[in-house]
Amino acid sequence: MQPYQQARLVRRLVRRSAGTRPMAKLYGVIQQPLDRLVYRLTGGRATVSSWLSGIEISMLTTTGARTGRLRTLPVLALPDGEDAILIASNFGRPRHPSWYHNLRANPHATLVTAGVTRGLVASELGGADRERCYARAEAIFPPFIQYPRWAGTRRIPVLRLHATGVLEAQQ
Repeated sequence: MQPYQQARLVRRLVRRSAGTRPMAKLYGVIQQPLDRLVYRLTGGRATVSSWLSGIEISMLTTTGARTGRLRTLPVLALPDGEDAILIASNFGRPRHPSWYHNLRANPHATLVTAGVTRGLVASELGGADRERCYARAEAIFPPFIQYPRWAGTRRIPVLRLHATGVLEAQQ
């Protein structure tokens, strides 16, 4: 995943804009529906967020904590070897994102990145490992620097999705 400093100017501006309250609020409302729509229309090849920011967006499928239904949402999943790292920032809002609650209730999930579907099991990170992963995320997506302050008393969780295996790879 391309660090912020290596991205083109327009993509750096798009990433940086999510670190302003008005744009974070706007992105919080429009990002998921637009990304899901474009993902479907492109046959899983792209999302609006990936086009604009240059960051690969993954599709995370969890089991609903209350409903038991499968829920698929676009997320920024940082590759970490065979695993992936998720930051439950929710654009700095005072509440955790729904997918975080779903993973706490049932840690088994699937993640589609670049056409590869992987089975994963989530665990929450703490201590130095959490700080290392969060700092890495800040280097890629600078708004992560602002979000803890905006989240108030909520500590933003960092999760590692441990790979259980490749389920499917698109040709």
